[in-house]
Amino acid sequence: MLFNSIDFAIFLPIVFILYWIIGKYSLRYQNLFILAASYLFYGWWDYRFLGLIFISSLVDFIVGIKLGKATDNITRRLLLATSISVNIGFLAFFKYYNFFLCSFTDAFTFLGNSFDHSRLSIILPVGISFYTFQTLSYTIDIYRNKINPTKDVIAFFGFVSFFPQLVAGPIERASNLLPQFLNTRKFDYHKAVDGLRQILWGLFKKIVIADNCAIYVNDIFSNYTDYSGSTLLLGAVFFAFQIYGDFSGYSDIAIGTARLFGISLMQNFAFPYFSRDIAEFWRRWHISLTSWFKDYLYIPLGGSRGALSITVRNIFIVFIISGFWHGANWTFIIWGVLNALYFLPLLLAKSNRNHLEIVAQGKILPGIKDFFLILITFGLVVLAWVFFRAENIHHALNYLSGIFSVSLFTIPDFPGIKKALLIVFLTAIFVLIEWLGREEQFAIASFGLRWRRPFRYGFYYAIILAMLWFGGKSEAFIYFQF
Repeated sequence: MLFNSIDFAIFLPIVFILYWIIGKYSLRYQNLFILAASYLFYGWWDYRFLGLIFISSLVDFIVGIKLGKATDNITRRLLLATSISVNIGFLAFFKYYNFFLCSFTDAFTFLGNSFDHSRLSIILPVGISFYTFQTLSYTIDIYRNKINPTKDVIAFFGFVSFFPQLVAGPIERASNLLPQFLNTRKFDYHKAVDGLRQILWGLFKKIVIADNCAIYVNDIFSNYTDYSGSTLLLGAVFFAFQIYGDFSGYSDIAIGTARLFGISLMQNFAFPYFSRDIAEFWRRWHISLTSWFKDYLYIPLGGSRGALSITVRNIFIVFIISGFWHGANWTFIIWGVLNALYFLPLLLAKSNRNHLEIVAQGKILPGIKDFFLILITFGLVVLAWVFFRAENIHHALNYLSGIFSVSLFTIPDFPGIKKALLIVFLTAIFVLIEWLGREEQFAIASFGLRWRRPFRYGFYYAIILAMLWFGGKSEAFIYFQF
C-alpha cells in the first residue's frame, strides 16, 4: 500500500478513528488493533510475506526472553547467533542469492571454466532490509544489557511491524519505539496537527519533486548516448533531487503518520544537501541507517580507537556494507567505496567532525566559504549517485564519461526541456523553503506559523494545488526495492 495512493487515503482515517476509540478502553486491544492494521498494510502487497515477518518477530521475541534469563556467556552467544542467523539468513536468501550465484559463475568463466547455473525467481519482500535491522537491534541490545526484554508479545510484534515505518524506515531502536507501545498513549491535538503538516510536506516532496524529476531521470539515463554532457549532468542532478524527495518524503510521511497515533519516530533526514563535507552529509542522510552501522558495526570493529590503518579499514567496511545493503549489484558497492574515498581525506586531516552545527545557524544566508563547501559536497554526492542509479558499472562509467566531455559546456537539450525548466523552478522553490526551515525537524514545521491564518492556509492550499496540478502516475518509492 503506497502512501501516495487512494488505498492509503482510505485506510489511514479509518485506522486512526478506530485506534483512538479502542484506546479509551484498553491499551492491549489498541496495540492488537495497530498490529492487525500493520499486517493488513504489509500484506496489501503480497500476503505470503506476512509469514516471513511473523517468523522473524517470533524468533527474536523468544530469543530476547531467553537472553534475559541466560547467565553464562556460551548460551547468550548461541542465542544471539540464532537471532543473527535467522534474520541475516532470510535477508541473504531473498536479496542476495542470485547476486552471489552470478558472481560465482562469472568468476569461474573469467578463469576459463564453464559453470551452468539457473537463477531463482525470487521476489524481494518489501522492507525486509529495514525490519531485519530493526528487530536485530533489539536482540543485540539485550545481549549488551542495554535494555530488558519484553514479555508483551503484542507490543513487541507491534514494534517490529508498525506500519508507518515498516517498509522504508526510519529504522527504529527498541529503546525508543518499544516503550511507546508499553505505555498508555493519549491523543494530542497539537502533535496530530504537526504530523499532518509533515505528511503534507512529505507528499509534496514525493509527488511534485521526486516523481516529476523521475520522468527526466528515466529518459536521460536510458538514452544517455544521445545526449550532451550538460544534459547528462542535469539528469544526475535531477536524480539527486528525485532520491532525496522520494526517500526523505517517505520518512516525513512515516514520522507524521506515527504522530497521529501518539508515536514519536526519530528524524531520518536533516537537510543533507546543505552539508559542507561528506562526513556531515552522512550525519544528515538516512540517519537511522548510518547510526545503526555506527553502533552495531563500526564501533564493534574498533571504531577509531586503534591505529589509523584500523580506522581506515573500518570506514571502508562500513561504507562497502552500506552500499551492499542497498542492493545486490556491484554499482552499490562501488558507490560505497566512492563515499569511503570521499571520507578518507577528512579522516586523515582529522576534520571529519568540523561541521557539527547547522550551517549558517540563525542567519538568512551562508558565508561565501560555506556556500562553496556546500556546492562542492553536493557535486561529489551527485557524481556518486550516478553509480547508485546506473544499471551496471559499464553504464555508470560511460555516463560519467559523457558528462566530462566537451559537450558539458553546451546548453542542455532534450525532449520536454521546456517543462523540465518548470520542474527546475519548482525545485529551486523547494530548496529555498528547505533552507529557511533547516533548523527545524522538517522544513515547514514552523514555516508561516506567525502569518495570519488566510496566508498560512493559503500556503498549505498552494502545496495541495501543486500536488494536484503536477501529480501524475503514482510511482513506487525508490527505497521499497531495498
